[in-house]
Formats: sequence, C-alpha cells, structure tokens
Amino acid sequence: MIDLKMLAMIFFINLAYVTLNTLRFMLTMKGYRILAPIMSMVEITIYILGLSMVLDRLDNPINLLTYALGYGVGVSVGIKIEDALALGYTMVTAILPTNTDQDRSLPRVLRDHGYGVTQSYGEGLSGERVVLEILSPRKNERALYGLIKEVEERAFIISYEPKYISGGFWTKKIRKRQRNNLKS
Repeated sequence: MIDLKMLAMIFFINLAYVTLNTLRFMLTMKGYRILAPIMSMVEITIYILGLSMVLDRLDNPINLLTYALGYGVGVSVGIKIEDALALGYTMVTAILPTNTDQDRSLPRVLRDHGYGVTQSYGEGLSGERVVLEILSPRKNERALYGLIKEVEERAFIISYEPKYISGGFWTKKIRKRQRNNLKS
C-alpha cells in the first residue's frame, strides 16, 4: 500500500533541503559569512531527517523515487529563488562599433540611468571599437542589456560576476546605501 502522506513528507523535506543547499552554496560563493553557515545548520538537519525517512523504508522504491524527484525540483526552485533575489553585482562589457553616434551617446545614456561606465578603445577584426565596462547590481542586469541594445543593437555584450570590488564610483555609492540602510 502506498502511504501518500509519507511520500509527500519525503518529497517536501528533500525539496526544502536541496533548495536551502542551492541557496547556501550561492551565498557561500558570494561571501555571506554569517548567513551561509546558519543556513547550512538548518539544511543538514533537514537532510538527515529526509534521508532517514527514505533509508528506514527502502523496501518501497517509490520512496526513493519521490526523494529523487524532491531533489530535482529543489534544485530548480533554489535557482529560481536565487535569480529572484539577484544578490551581488555583475560586470558587463559592451563592445561597440566606433563609426556611429551611438558610441558617443551610449555611455551618456548609461550614466544618466545611474550606471558607472568606463570607456576605452580597442581593435577588432573590422577596425576600431569602443569598449564599455559597466558595473550593475544583478537585479538590474536584464534592464541594462535592454538599454544597451536599445541604443546600439550591434553591441557585443559579455558579463561576469566580480568577487571583489574596491574603489571608484560604485564603492562610494554602495557605502552610502549601506549607511542609509543601517539608519533605517
């Protein structure tokens, strides 16, 4: 006989465990030195509870299948939550052709929208290029891509997440925001 209540518990316990595991891993990678260890304590407690439920009932392969399903769904849910939280910053490099008005207006448009932009010049296969380095909160990443493409649809865009940021426009802005948050 299939115990639906037990299957639901196994599924949701593993879903919670893997979701926390995914988030904890991402927090660890981003340097959250207090939140990540606290989350790991909750995570491992849930893990042991779920695993013991399955190991005590190995005679029913549906329990193991439900555990695996909870694991897969938990990874997906964890990624979606982390995407929604969009913690940290992204560094975007936009490479533009230089023979247009956009190569002069895009840095101004980006700065008008609050982005820090460093502009330099490089050489590409077809000649000179404008290289823009733009730091953005991850939550604004898609809007930044849209803004770049709106002004210069031929822009070549690459992004990555910086681990360490020091100095410049953004550091002052971040410190000011943190001071304001502490006062609130």
